[in-house]
Amino acid sequence: MISLETLERWLVGVPEGEHLEFKEAKQQYDTTKLLRYCAALANEQGGYLVLGVSDKMPRRVVGSQAFQNTGEIKSKILEVLRIRVEVVELEHPDGRVLVFDVPSRPAGTPLALEGAYWMRSGEELVPMTPDFLKRIFAEGEADWFEQPAKENATADEIVALLDTQSFFDLLRLPYPTSRDGVLARLQQERLIEVTSSGWTITNLAAILLAKRLDAFSPALARKAPRVVIYDGVGKLNTREDKLGNKGYAVGFEHLIDFVHSAAPQNRFVEQMVREEVKMFPRQAIRELVANGLVHQDFLASGASVMIEMYSDRLEVSNPGLPPIRVERFIDEYRSRNERLAELMRRMGVCEEKGSGIDKVVSAAEVYQLPAPDFRIGDTRTTAILFAHQDFADMSKTDRIRACYQHCCLKYVSNQRMSNQSLRERFHLPESKTAIASQVIGATKEAELIKPDEAETSSTRYARYLPFWA
Repeated sequence: MISLETLERWLVGVPEGEHLEFKEAKQQYDTTKLLRYCAALANEQGGYLVLGVSDKMPRRVVGSQAFQNTGEIKSKILEVLRIRVEVVELEHPDGRVLVFDVPSRPAGTPLALEGAYWMRSGEELVPMTPDFLKRIFAEGEADWFEQPAKENATADEIVALLDTQSFFDLLRLPYPTSRDGVLARLQQERLIEVTSSGWTITNLAAILLAKRLDAFSPALARKAPRVVIYDGVGKLNTREDKLGNKGYAVGFEHLIDFVHSAAPQNRFVEQMVREEVKMFPRQAIRELVANGLVHQDFLASGASVMIEMYSDRLEVSNPGLPPIRVERFIDEYRSRNERLAELMRRMGVCEEKGSGIDKVVSAAEVYQLPAPDFRIGDTRTTAILFAHQDFADMSKTDRIRACYQHCCLKYVSNQRMSNQSLRERFHLPESKTAIASQVIGATKEAELIKPDEAETSSTRYARYLPFWA
């Protein structure tokens, strides 16, 4: 039951996100946009669209005069989308609030409107990505991670195929004194299942713990990460091409060691700290590789995570497109493979929810590297770490991207970007204040940052927020 008490909880304690959307709509709201939002929320398993509330924090009731005839708009939604959306009117002391309670679409059936399947991406409504659609159509099938990697296995085969010692070590648990104890823990984690004819090892168990992925199937072996190291800035000369074969969790540290050791030296930082420093920080490599492994589309056949190192950059790409915009990677989190992510977090392979990209951006700042870049192709998502560049050699696009990411990093740390903090990020002296101001101005023109109106209006002491704050 949606009540004024429910609304008060939403105003103070629930972030706008996957299942909750706020719009001011003081006078009216476009019917087409309403239908699109209802379709998008239904496609994302249901949620609430609230009219008459500001969508920026601190959230407050502003009142809405939209859709005075709630019965008429309910009938319109039912006619167009074929779903029954409840509409609740709340008379708040500060004005009328309208709540659209949108149910989830039927399993395996995305909702279409105007020839497109809608989803939300940050503040925008966009057509669904192909892999998002593919996941919906696959809902009637067994989850990929629960599908069998090997059936009718014996207890001896489980221990022979899976690195159970590393599993307990990574979870910081004592190794059981009996094989039955090992199997019981794996079963508790839903990594293996007992049947009348033996044990079933799931894909999740194999992809995380396999001693050799190719001992299961060629399809699983093709999910192994591949590392390619090139001489120079292009693909013409390959120095090394290495395909992994261990499960992600048990082989992760060795994979990161290999990539990190192959990186060139960062002479700029070495001059300051007077010790050998690799160009790409180990922490940043860890987070990007873990991110690629966790967020890949496992339904994409014959595709794997690629780690490609050039003399001037490191590229980590994974099959699949992200459910959120790249501009929101720093502050938002939505995992495609939550069970995999949860187990890898518990094993210490990746960070807590949403903190990984923050650490990548922060490491780039500490090591005085250009801002990392995140790119979306037709079927893959790519993260790029660049080698050190002097500020004078950075392009305008590089500077704007660095300014925006620095502003986001400050904001999620409950701080604000300023001219001084940006100069520190670029390692610029105080005499370069005007140049930092030019970068801030260009980033404002790109509509990626905005002044913090709660702070002073003085240009000299201005503070800035990301565009979405």
